[in-house]
Amino acid sequence: MYRSLLPVLLLTLLAVSGNSRLAQAAKPEPLRGLIVTGGCCHDYPRQTLILKEGLSQRIAITWDVVHESDAGDTRISIFEKPDWTKGYDVVLHNECYANITDPKFIGNIVNAHKDTGVGAIVIHCATHTFRAAETDEWRKLLGVTTRRHERTKRSLEVVNQAPQHPIMQNFPKSWNTPNGELYVIENMWPHAAPLAAASSTETKKDEICMWTNEYGKARIFGTTLGHHNETMMADEWLDTVAQAVLWTTRRLDENGEPTPGYEGTGKAPFSFQRNDGPQPTPADPKSKKK
Repeated sequence: MYRSLLPVLLLTLLAVSGNSRLAQAAKPEPLRGLIVTGGCCHDYPRQTLILKEGLSQRIAITWDVVHESDAGDTRISIFEKPDWTKGYDVVLHNECYANITDPKFIGNIVNAHKDTGVGAIVIHCATHTFRAAETDEWRKLLGVTTRRHERTKRSLEVVNQAPQHPIMQNFPKSWNTPNGELYVIENMWPHAAPLAAASSTETKKDEICMWTNEYGKARIFGTTLGHHNETMMADEWLDTVAQAVLWTTRRLDENGEPTPGYEGTGKAPFSFQRNDGPQPTPADPKSKKK
């Protein structure tokens, strides 16, 4: 009797093993992301850890980081290459280089998104990057024009204006940020669509603080929220940016769910909150300027 069962057991084990290998082979490679960071006025070393770890906990993605300088007039070397987005699915811009005005240099950055379809996530001061430039190409990529922010820093009530959008379906009706620096939006470009806004005590109107845009082949998500680390660390902020990464890379369905295989590892404390974790590493100290 037992001998007669052996072939059946062997076949069952082989089938289970084969199905396991097939399932493993079918799982897609994680997304490849690039974080470009540095410049004026923010805690970029710690924010980089928040972004890398917080987003990788929520979606399947690996990150490279470029953090060359904190001087406001830095020309990031990778941006000099015409194919600088090659090999990446999405670029997260968390830089603040307001004083660069060279239209050819700026155009090269924009074209690498627009012409290839590599997604862009634009955080806070990246929307003020190149604000002194006469060319509008960066602003067209962003989807908004903004050059200044409110004088005061305060908690902001962020109101969900697009609850049916895949990015925003899990965002609450409103969210009070731990702290905030609200940017004033001068103009929204034709293909930009608002997702959330916060009321300004200075302009006396609602200022868009989350939006999507499409420029050429690229999808873009922007948010002016993210000056303070405690805002970036909030689930509401990280969950939304993670959804946006999936949306810009076309891995988010209409119900706000990731394409199978692109789920993250699960939420956990940040490394810098653990005694044994890596600590933030600054850019070259000689480059730090305000």
